[in-house]
Amino acid sequence: MAMVSLQADVPEPLLQSMRGFIEAHPNWDQYRLFQAALAGFLVQNGLESREVTRCYLANLFPQKSGFGPRVVPGPGSGVGCGEDAARSAED
Repeated sequence: MAMVSLQADVPEPLLQSMRGFIEAHPNWDQYRLFQAALAGFLVQNGLESREVTRCYLANLFPQKSGFGPRVVPGPGSGVGCGEDAARSAED
């Protein structure tokens, strides 16, 4: 699966909330949080894509093997919701 880097301007309160969440939940990072948020938004707003739904569920439930490959991306890892995610590091 191809990976694309994104850069976005984020309001300060949203950024601070994201940082607080990541600090309180060490098994999450900015990549996993963004992937889950984006996929969740698309799924909840009517997108019917098996791949996006798997990405969403794999980020929410990384220990559950039934939803797809485990997703634990890191900076520059190139790991996302595709098949390469199955080879990602353990939490």
